[in-house]
Amino acid sequence: MNLRDNLRRLLVRVYARRVEGHLDHDQVPKHIGVIMDGNRRWAKAAGSTTAQGHRAGADKIEEFLGWCSETDVEVVTLWLFSTDNFDRPQEELVPLFGIIEDVARSLAADGRWRVHHVGALDLLPPGMQTVLKEAEEATADVDGILVNVAIGYGGRQEIADAVRSMLHDAQQKGTTMEQLAESVDIDMIGRHLYTSDQPDPDLVIRTSGEQRLSGFMLWQTAHSEYYFCDVFWPAFRKVDFLRALRDYAARHRRFGG
Repeated sequence: MNLRDNLRRLLVRVYARRVEGHLDHDQVPKHIGVIMDGNRRWAKAAGSTTAQGHRAGADKIEEFLGWCSETDVEVVTLWLFSTDNFDRPQEELVPLFGIIEDVARSLAADGRWRVHHVGALDLLPPGMQTVLKEAEEATADVDGILVNVAIGYGGRQEIADAVRSMLHDAQQKGTTMEQLAESVDIDMIGRHLYTSDQPDPDLVIRTSGEQRLSGFMLWQTAHSEYYFCDVFWPAFRKVDFLRALRDYAARHRRFGG
């Protein structure tokens, strides 16, 4: 590393400390959703393989959660694998599934996070289902940030699953379709989402420069603030995180008003 690179890194650290020093912790989002985009493009730019890009993205997760733990963030939802990702070739999916399983094990072993899976569990390989269930059970009593790992997740799939769950629940209770139709409201549907009993995301961060949600938490993000960052996820820095928090704190949330 040359002198110029060292100087640049030093300046970034100084700037990050300055931004952090001016943060109003009363304005920190309680729930942050993250669309961790850009692993493959980062790998291509770095001359690495796609698997190495996914591994670099996985390695960024605990660093990111560490930054969240330094603030008053209570819930983090990490979108690791969407339902659309099943269309990728097997030579990419097989190592990616292994990396995701390693992430779940690592988060559970850390001891600081309470892990919760959100997504269609039955769509995932049996081995991954077991790993996710074990991670949830092992961290159920952890008093730390609740980390939702969105794996096999799609916003439309979640709403469809919520409606299906609501119908099954009504059937078990002997509720007629007419009675159900009369009683359905926003709160009832919310109770059947993957994130039932959790606060909705205050802030959604998407990396890589893409400015779209791609179906991420369609129901829960009705009033969320969005922050789009040009940096690929594996290259996401603490200063980028702090900028997102600063940008969020400067906004005046109207909740549709």
